[in-house]
Amino acid sequence: MRIVFVGAVESSRIALEALIKAKRIPVLVVTLPPEAAERHSDFADIADLARATGSAVCYATDVNAAATLEAMALVRPDLTFVIGWSQICRRPFRDIARKGTVGFHPAALPHFRGRGVIPWTILQGEEETGSTLFWLDDGIDSGPVLLQRLFPVEADETARSLYAKQTANLAEMVVEAAALVESDSAPRTQQDHDQASYCAKRSPEDGLIDWHRPAAAVLRLIRAVGDPYPGAFTWRTGEKIRIDSAVAVANSGRFIGLDGQVQAHTETGFVVRCGDGECIEVVAWETPFGKRPPIHSKLH
Repeated sequence: MRIVFVGAVESSRIALEALIKAKRIPVLVVTLPPEAAERHSDFADIADLARATGSAVCYATDVNAAATLEAMALVRPDLTFVIGWSQICRRPFRDIARKGTVGFHPAALPHFRGRGVIPWTILQGEEETGSTLFWLDDGIDSGPVLLQRLFPVEADETARSLYAKQTANLAEMVVEAAALVESDSAPRTQQDHDQASYCAKRSPEDGLIDWHRPAAAVLRLIRAVGDPYPGAFTWRTGEKIRIDSAVAVANSGRFIGLDGQVQAHTETGFVVRCGDGECIEVVAWETPFGKRPPIHSKLH
């Protein structure tokens, strides 16, 4: 079966590697040119991997552009996978592959359609999520489901741990989906659109910590927007501090101060007071002044 693979992020590489390992090498890989890498915080250059296994490579910033469609049509694909490409794929693109075009979404569709899904899953306190392969249609994440796996979201889930679970599922699911499509037995289960929910796009600026929020909410934000995303951050006298990891502080009511004030230095980091009077200990961070903890000042 002739496959076209479209993608440009870390999950794209994982899915492509899985297809190659299963000896389902795409005839063509469509990906972003390196100069467009800033589009994604988790950008991955998959061109060399594709070429090394015999796939042709087409660089594109718009999968709906005439040149991209022409390159795809020339290889006469049976199936197109779109894994890690943030753009609506219009009908001329979707119709090139004889058996259809399949996308991946890191949620249990129809829930959490849209952008920034992994951070939103943690921020919303979801207890269960899923991995979904679905047939692309005119909508956004609205096409019939081909495969879906549900799994729990742990109380201490981070963006990286949830991303890893999603990509582990993806690596298995793309191989299974290819076999189902080849045998003409791939499901097309319609989504219940009445149950759909929608995630808004997130930007790096959304990682700004509001120290007036409760400590639990601050910790959740730090877990939700960290690696492989830009991360949570705060400011101290014009200097940006990225906070990569933090933990709750036991008996933190003993610290008296202002919201966002650095209360103490510890062996592993520094303690900050939050809006509910509870404190967190920052244990991994990055600043322009190195790994030195900020002085006992107010963060904002």
